[in-house]
Amino acid sequence: MLPRWIAAAWRRGTPQIRPRALSCGRVADAAARDGELRVFVVAGEVSGDSLASRLMASLKELSPVPVRFAGVGGELMRKEGLKSLFPMEEIAIMGLWELLPHIWSIKRKIMDTVEAATLFQPHVVVTVDSKGFSFRLLRQLKSRYNQKVQSPLHVHYVAPSFWAWKDGESRLSKLHNFVDHILCILPFEEEICRLNGLPATYVGHPLLDDAIALNMETELLSDKSKHQRSREAFQLKHGLSPDSTIITMLPGSRMQEVVRMLPIFLHTMQHLKHTFNELSLVIPVAPHRDVRTYVEKVVQSVPISVVLIPGESLKGRYDAFNASQAALCTSGTAVMELMLAKLPCVVAYQSHFLTEFLIHMRKKINFISLPNILLNSPVVPEILFRACTSNNLAKKLSEVISNDEVRQLQVESSDKVIQILYEPMKQRGNLFVNELGNSRLSSNVYSPSMVAALTVLYTDKHQQTVYRRGFPRSQASDHVTAELMASVGHETAN
Repeated sequence: MLPRWIAAAWRRGTPQIRPRALSCGRVADAAARDGELRVFVVAGEVSGDSLASRLMASLKELSPVPVRFAGVGGELMRKEGLKSLFPMEEIAIMGLWELLPHIWSIKRKIMDTVEAATLFQPHVVVTVDSKGFSFRLLRQLKSRYNQKVQSPLHVHYVAPSFWAWKDGESRLSKLHNFVDHILCILPFEEEICRLNGLPATYVGHPLLDDAIALNMETELLSDKSKHQRSREAFQLKHGLSPDSTIITMLPGSRMQEVVRMLPIFLHTMQHLKHTFNELSLVIPVAPHRDVRTYVEKVVQSVPISVVLIPGESLKGRYDAFNASQAALCTSGTAVMELMLAKLPCVVAYQSHFLTEFLIHMRKKINFISLPNILLNSPVVPEILFRACTSNNLAKKLSEVISNDEVRQLQVESSDKVIQILYEPMKQRGNLFVNELGNSRLSSNVYSPSMVAALTVLYTDKHQQTVYRRGFPRSQASDHVTAELMASVGHETAN
């Protein structure tokens, strides 16, 4: 269950903040003065690469002067104009115990990145998620500045999950020493950050960018005829039988988690191959050469039809989701993608036993997947840590495929989750429209990447913000907020 202070934030309503005149935006003014916008951007994993690339595209669209990028990122960021200092995958390490063998290499890369950022002289430094690397980088950068040098704005995209851990607020309050602004992807995070002295803006969850990129309405995939046509087209394209039972497997994007989870997922399919007719697997493969090579090698020995699709293709992933009966995935961004596609799934996760021990000691919420956290309900089954065995996964996945009530619960919950995420972002977009005027903004201002870019351009480091209470809400928003309040209204037991 979420803590009382998150419930309190929702009780007061998502805070509405009217910026000062946007012509006073520190980054936009500095860029106009220099004749170019210099952005140093760092992402350390596949989901961050996607977030950062969309932000980069929006900055190029909104900036009145040419934009130049430097930093660290992946393939999607490269397409937007970034030449990465080193492969992003070299810092994509998850877990506490798992980090130890790489700690000296990570320190060296932080030093190299600090040097590169200093030489680049950016107007703004944007770090995306990967808080272990990002915060060390920003802290060292801050120590480099002196009174004679105008320091760039430090923006961190994706607030750390402080609300999930004991003593999380105390750690949050220390970030203002080297972070100037947080771009939040969950609505309740904005006010909690501000209450702890850290300027923040809810810009919308990346799931909403997916919906816009795919021209999807919230209810689009509830149309069974369209869903059926998508399945038939996918089966025909990949040579799958019309009677096949298709399961999407998402073992992760980092090499270490793919190596850990993919064998468990494949053993799970061995348990199910005699239960369902012509079982077929679809695996969206992360855009990482080593991951792709590993997956291709491992699936060769599987006595089940396997279709590999490029994980970086948004349309390809959602075509696979539409064609599938269910999904098996690790925790993370993939769970939200499955929610948008209204594809029932099972969430699985394993880690080193020391990492597991520390998680159990420090956590103060009962779930790890975001839909369950937002709704405070085990809508999406979670099979975690030592319970995460192929036998347990097979039993739960079989139930998700065969039990209509279990499936319908996930499908119906997806609309609630999306509404919770969308309404506050729309209100934020309205504020920018009112300040800048419709003529200066494109029609897709109501997207997370555009709201994030506007916040980066027009945030003044020393800006004093005014909370506007009682901002008008739609009836749908009130209904969703009431439901959320009912579910998160009391403290977790531990």
